[in-house]
Amino acid sequence: MSAVQAGLLAQAGLSGAAVVLALVLGTARARATACGTLCALSAGFGVLTGALAVSGRTGAVLVSMALPPGHLVLAPDRLGGVFVVVVSAVMCLVSVYAIGYARTGSTGSRTSWVALALFGLGMQMVPAAADLVAFLFAWELMAVASTALVLIDQARSPAVRSAALWYAAMTQLSFLLVVAGLSVLAASTGSDTFAVMSAGHLSGATASVAFVLLGLGFGTKAGVVPMHVWLPRAHAEAPSHVSAAMSAAMVTLGVYGLVLVCVRLLPAGPSWWGVTLVAFGALSALYGILQASVASDIKRLLAYSTTENVGLMVLALGSSVLLRASHAPAVAGVALVACLLLVVSHATFKVTLFLGAGSVLHATGERDLDRLGGLGPRMPVTATGFAVGSLAAAALPVSCGFVAEWTLLQALIHGARVQDRLVTVVMPLAVAVVALTAGLALLTFVKAFGIGFLARPRSDTAAGARESPAPMRVAMLAGAAVVVVLGLVPGPLGVALARSVGVRSVTTVGLGGLDLPVVGALLDPVALCLVAGVVALPVLVASLALARRHPSRSTVLAWGNGGARVSPRMQYTATSYAEPLMRVFDDALQPSRDVQVTHLAESRYLVERVEYRQHLGDVVEERVYRPVIRLAGRVGMAARHLQNGSIHRYLAYSFLALIAVLVAASL
Repeated sequence: MSAVQAGLLAQAGLSGAAVVLALVLGTARARATACGTLCALSAGFGVLTGALAVSGRTGAVLVSMALPPGHLVLAPDRLGGVFVVVVSAVMCLVSVYAIGYARTGSTGSRTSWVALALFGLGMQMVPAAADLVAFLFAWELMAVASTALVLIDQARSPAVRSAALWYAAMTQLSFLLVVAGLSVLAASTGSDTFAVMSAGHLSGATASVAFVLLGLGFGTKAGVVPMHVWLPRAHAEAPSHVSAAMSAAMVTLGVYGLVLVCVRLLPAGPSWWGVTLVAFGALSALYGILQASVASDIKRLLAYSTTENVGLMVLALGSSVLLRASHAPAVAGVALVACLLLVVSHATFKVTLFLGAGSVLHATGERDLDRLGGLGPRMPVTATGFAVGSLAAAALPVSCGFVAEWTLLQALIHGARVQDRLVTVVMPLAVAVVALTAGLALLTFVKAFGIGFLARPRSDTAAGARESPAPMRVAMLAGAAVVVVLGLVPGPLGVALARSVGVRSVTTVGLGGLDLPVVGALLDPVALCLVAGVVALPVLVASLALARRHPSRSTVLAWGNGGARVSPRMQYTATSYAEPLMRVFDDALQPSRDVQVTHLAESRYLVERVEYRQHLGDVVEERVYRPVIRLAGRVGMAARHLQNGSIHRYLAYSFLALIAVLVAASL
């Protein structure tokens, strides 16, 4: 038995043991400790198995079944191994976090732990699947288990049921589209295994039909605009550890599907495939970060940030397809590596951010940034983890988010030099999108951290917040540490990702830096930090010397200088902070505002109270999905007249259906 086989079996066995213990154990605390530990161990074996696959080790597990083709095959290759590592690492952190988070209420129920174990197993099986049937089985296991997890708190709020309904509808639409696309490939190649499909070298109309179907299916699961409408609802309403797993792991499997299609199954795509992906990626990135920048619900903000990050991944993948079709394979390889770096960086910082948001919710019961504030000194570990995640989400040094977006910009800038008219138009536009997205992301996460953790508390619950239990703190700090390590030493990760997709032009440089000789660019964050330290050292020494010569004096201003008795109502809120941006992008966001002025009874010239309310919905949902839902409702109501209880009418329906079948068969 190979190491890969042993790892796959260990994952399945530990997940199965977690399911059994979730059903047997009687108390929520015992379930949390036992099931969380087993799920974390299963995910740990997933990290080892994926790392072995990335290094080139092979192994397959065959699961027998009664239906054709008779067995499921799990055999991760290098590319699948990358995503097995990503998904498993996220689930390891989520499982440890859940030991402290899911001890009471519905999140600690038997259903919750059974669904979480199956959800993690399904996500680890998706990139390990080697044939169509195994892939679809794992995909549906992941979808059903995640739907149950979204519904866990449905008794608490009607919004949870609505979110679960949207999620279930969109995830099943994704499944049907993926089934249709893979069926086209299987029918054209005569096989259901990915290895044979990859060797089929399909082209022409058949390949384009499969690309469109699979692109829509995987794009829906990834949350690409305009198929993203389930994402801000489900991520906001699901339990926080589930939100972290969905955003950091499950969504990236939609990107895995797109990479699988463009790199392995249909690698010789035409230019319009790349342009289409770039367009959808740019739209998702801009729309997602705009919605995040004006959101005041911290989990909704992070959910829309996921849409932005996925948009950048799809943009990078589309750039790779376009450059490859324009006969620039070297730069196309750099863009593909940038896509994978974005996947890894998003998984690391987004799981840290969602776990931090869950810690805030656990301590305060609040998700509204307008009612938070002052959490930094009260929850220092949570504040540290959220701050590090925010740095990466804003693509600032030294974080993995900076490395990923730097690599993407290098590919786009040097790709614009390709002598192709289409490329020379698309690449500068893509650079502009990435630049605007990075600026808005910086504004968004300055708001999220500054309003939520700094200044003074804006509510009694924020003022009384206390740090989360130890397992939650450990998971947050571990995620933050990975963000910093990958930002300081990106070279080994970049080389491993490049080799997983057959790119040999990425190497390490200096103290673990990243070298891209194809585009003549290199990045060595450790060396830069050392240089910055050497430059800053004289300034620090001089400052300390001056401080000793002239010790500070404590003074009390007679009138307080406007800062001694500041009310929390005098601070910026998340809504007021984003108001200038809201006005700039008013036409795109289309918010609804309501101002109510209450006058004193004695005089209508004296104001007692002013209330300002602002509601920001999803424009795509309101303008695209709502009309379709209303039309379907009207059609359904009209169709009720067909069922009037008359047996003669029902026999006539059956007769007409039989005639239609016979006519179709004869043709």
